[in-house]
Amino acid sequence: MKAKIAIDVMGGDHGPVVTLAAAAQFLRVHPSVALLLVGDETLVRSQMSAHGLVEGEHIQVVHAPEVVEMAESPAVALRTKKKSSMRVAVDCVRDGSAQAAVSAGNTGALMATAKFVLKTLPGIERPAICTALPSCKGHTHVLDLGANVECNADHLFQFAVMGSVLVEAYDDNPAPRVGLLNVGAESIKGNDTVKAASALLENGPINYIGFVEGDDIYKGDVDVVVCDGFVGNVALKTSEGLAKMITQFLREEFGRGLLSKLAAVLALPVLKRLKNRLDPGRYNGASFLGLQGIVIKSHGGADVSAFASALGVALREIEKDVPRRIDQRLGQLLNEKETA
Repeated sequence: MKAKIAIDVMGGDHGPVVTLAAAAQFLRVHPSVALLLVGDETLVRSQMSAHGLVEGEHIQVVHAPEVVEMAESPAVALRTKKKSSMRVAVDCVRDGSAQAAVSAGNTGALMATAKFVLKTLPGIERPAICTALPSCKGHTHVLDLGANVECNADHLFQFAVMGSVLVEAYDDNPAPRVGLLNVGAESIKGNDTVKAASALLENGPINYIGFVEGDDIYKGDVDVVVCDGFVGNVALKTSEGLAKMITQFLREEFGRGLLSKLAAVLALPVLKRLKNRLDPGRYNGASFLGLQGIVIKSHGGADVSAFASALGVALREIEKDVPRRIDQRLGQLLNEKETA
């Protein structure tokens, strides 16, 4: 079956300028995928040709006259903008005309919309935001990244199960190592919530390795790091800021004097590889896990390549049928509880 992805064309800081160019770039690599371009049909059609996009078997324009602004209240957007490009894109997933929705729009509004329209899977109290961060040995998936600033032990347990299932599917990893982010690796460290969550995970159905610290995210010795949304969002933004700072420092130092510039020329291949490994856009595309459908959040300021990466995340989750896998694992847990 052909994969179909609904794109919120109007969302994000740059709107159609980026999303349409990214759609074209994505289709060049994945020509068998069908894209639903959701937005003001007059505006979308007027800009499609500039990117070589033509309506047909692989491109469909879906009219949505309203736009959710980046600073708009999630509650207001959910209540008053039922014809927004964001809402209609998620509606496409619910109605079955698309298997995934991708948006660079307002994160809070997208989460509220996705939860309202698609509902959570049985056994999931709250969806979580999950993405990959670069590590010394590849990447590490981290969740939650901001959807739930306050969590109890059951929430963290559910996040861990969902993250484990995602990595099993996404990376073809049969036993992902799952760690719970804490202020120390010792069992006596941490607050009551993380201690209670750890006790649940020790008896859970995943490969739980115990508490991990912030630096473990980047060492590559853990595949999934679980935390509440407050901590996760701080970790994500810190990582992005650090990557930008390192890139800026290198640019400044290699620009100091003739010898430094000559060294930069010699080191250019290495610097390009380093920049690519640190580029947040390479890992763009956060999954909203725990929903009865696939929703991917792109960074609001994503460029063309970064938004195309988010489309790639959506395609990967379609191919791996991530929601069904999570539902199956949770169903097994619920059955075990009932028979215990």
